[in-house]
Order: sequence, then C-alpha cells, then structure tokens
Amino acid sequence: DAVYGAIDGAVTTFAIVAGVVGAELSPKIVLILGTANLFGDGLSMALSNYLGTRTFHQELSRARHEERHHIRTVPDGEREEIRQIFRAKGLTGTTLEEVVEVMTADEEQWIDIMVREELGLHPTRHVPWKAGMTTFLAFCAAGSFPLSLFIFEALTGVTTAHPFGWTTAITATAFLLIGAGKSRFTDQPWYRSGLETLVVGGLAASVAYAIGASLAGWS
Repeated sequence: DAVYGAIDGAVTTFAIVAGVVGAELSPKIVLILGTANLFGDGLSMALSNYLGTRTFHQELSRARHEERHHIRTVPDGEREEIRQIFRAKGLTGTTLEEVVEVMTADEEQWIDIMVREELGLHPTRHVPWKAGMTTFLAFCAAGSFPLSLFIFEALTGVTTAHPFGWTTAITATAFLLIGAGKSRFTDQPWYRSGLETLVVGGLAASVAYAIGASLAGWS
C-alpha cells in the first residue's frame, strides 16, 4: 500500500509540475494544481484502495460461507474435491488418503483449502482503513517532493535559479528511493528497482511536459 501510494504520488504530482512549467505558467499555478492533486488524487486513491480491500474481504467472507454450507450439506462431494486437489499435486494411494483425512478433519482448515485452491482467493491481513490511510499518507509524502522547492520559495520569498531543474533532481531522488524501497518486496536488486521507478516517473513527466509545452500560449 505504501509503495503503491508513494509511486503514484511522486509520478502524478511531478507530471503536473512538468506540464505547468512546460506551458510556461506562473509558479503559483504549480502550487495550486500540485496541492489540489496532492490531496484530491491522494484521497481518491486512498478511498479506492479502502473500497477494493473491503470488497475483497466481503468476497472472501461470502466464499467461506458458501464452502461451509457445501461441506455441511454434501461432505462427500467436498471431500472428493479435496482428493482431486491433492491428486493433481502428485499424491496417490495411501498417502493421498491420509492427507485427505487430515485436511478434512478440521472444518476451518478444510474451508481454507477450498477457498485457496478451488477459488484462488488468498486470505489477507490488510485492514481496509489502514490500507487506505497508508496509501494516502505515502501519496502525500512522496508527492510533496516535486512541490517542495516551490513551497519553499512561496514561504520565504527566495527565488531559486533553475527551479525546475532542481525540482527534477529532487523528484528523481525520490523515485530512486521509492524504487529502492520497493525492492524489499521483490527479487529485484535495489538499484534496478530504483532505476525502473525513475524511468516510469520520467516517462510520465516527459509526456506531461511535452503536452504543456505544445499548448503554451493558448488563452
């Protein structure tokens, strides 16, 4: 959830900054659109993640209820399905029958196997509101990097030479750090994961900048 929110936060906010700079608009517009995106899009993603996680839990609960009903009404048929599942895994003969006996001895374990193996639903420990909140906080934290220099200038009145260049460097660093953090959950080396995230973010920003530049001067 954190990686999901952080990557999207950095990419979309920097894309907005790149588009506004490409269109040669005022730095105030960068702050207005960037901040609106930071909270509006961040909240939208958080709510989507919350609803998606909650829907999965509801689907899982319904599937478990149905499997419990099947086990209690047609146990022989459900036991045969367990037998077929483990036969497909290569078990035969006495070993297969022993496994079937063990796996169907406990109803909750039986249901777990049916839900996972037959329906392809894997139980998750994600709590819906925590998933949404994590996404929102990560989105806002990472999305603030592209805006940090513009916020600094607005608060202090100090003008920085080549602000977009500095913003690009700051955001590129954020992309690399997010990608490196993402490598904890994958088998990619940290540097490859970081470069991958940097390329994805850079592509989105380049498209936004090109569109903004092509529309510069329109009133």
